[in-house]
Amino acid sequence: MSQQEKTTKLAPDFQICKILNGLWQVAGGHGQIDKKTAVEQMLRYHKAGFTTWDMADIYGPAEEFLGEFRKLLEKEELAKSQALTKFVPNPGPMTRSIIDYYIEQSIKKMNVSSIDVLQFHWWDYNDTSYLDALHHLTKLQEEGKIKHLGLTNFDTDRMKIMVEQGFKLVSNQVQYSILDQRPEVKMTPFCKKHGIKLLSYGTLLGGFFSKKYLGKTEPTRADLDTLSLQKYKNMIDAWGGWNLFQELLVVLDKIATKHQVGIANVATRFILDKPCVAGTIIGARLGITEHISENQKTFGFCLDDEDYSKIKGVTSRANNLFDSIGDCGDEYR
Repeated sequence: MSQQEKTTKLAPDFQICKILNGLWQVAGGHGQIDKKTAVEQMLRYHKAGFTTWDMADIYGPAEEFLGEFRKLLEKEELAKSQALTKFVPNPGPMTRSIIDYYIEQSIKKMNVSSIDVLQFHWWDYNDTSYLDALHHLTKLQEEGKIKHLGLTNFDTDRMKIMVEQGFKLVSNQVQYSILDQRPEVKMTPFCKKHGIKLLSYGTLLGGFFSKKYLGKTEPTRADLDTLSLQKYKNMIDAWGGWNLFQELLVVLDKIATKHQVGIANVATRFILDKPCVAGTIIGARLGITEHISENQKTFGFCLDDEDYSKIKGVTSRANNLFDSIGDCGDEYR
């Protein structure tokens, strides 16, 4: 497998791995994480070619873990590592001093001089101060504190407002999976037109897309021991319920067996091949579980027309999540 197959350009001068290591899992709610063990495992991901990290200022110690990890890398290896973080402020007035404070905090914790991609999220569209925040973030980009600006969980209508006001955006991070294909309704056409990439999360439904759940009775809330599983069980319910999901798992398992990979690989490949998708974020429960060798398999096969047809045979019978939830990110508002 060539490195080229594993990487893509998020911007003309910025390359990332198509599978990003997600650090939401270190924020709590996914098991107790030991810092030393976590940082050692980050080195193993890096050595295996999974060099791109996705985190946020609100993900507990995630940025600090990245900072400790960077201290262990030689200069040559540092150049191969990419770090994307998020700025997730509480809605309200967005002054330059507020923005400066939070971005400086992230820079310090991450042990970087400039943030590769700052992904901005805003909870309340009724408060248009998000445009003020973007204005200040753009100034910081001009000053070299931020290399690229992206978004997290913004809808297409808000992206349109930003683009029309001249803001230069490289990406939007949204939920995107075989189950949740809402980005295709409005967002993908818009992103195609304006050269904006999508970074997907929830692609593995927090772990539901695995053999572990194939043929199993519907789990109760008490069975779901991580925030991810609790969150994506809600999505399964909204999409069509446990029985239909089992039908989908049966189909995915057959496709996986045919290609000699796992269900998670099929689910990841399906989204990586979508238009405008630059990468998919797979959570790393550092020090608890490791998916390096499994993730590698995603780059060793291609889905064919028969595979797509079988998947559609199930998904076409599901509820339309765009109709019930709305555009990308609307589940948070």
